[in-house]
Amino acid sequence: MKLTCKEASHLLSQGEDRRLALGERIRLRLHLGICDACTNFSRQVQTLRKALQALRERSGPDPRS
Repeated sequence: MKLTCKEASHLLSQGEDRRLALGERIRLRLHLGICDACTNFSRQVQTLRKALQALRERSGPDPRS
């Protein structure tokens, strides 16, 4: 079943919170192979994740925990 861009962006976002199922990962990779817009969105999500991780590492432990 073909993945829409809306579904792909949803899976990319969910992939930040949980490990995607094998079928989800396969469908997402196939979609990213043909869709430049979703590939760009995927790169943006990765960039944001890395930036947030670097910020967390620089700021030390969360004072709320």
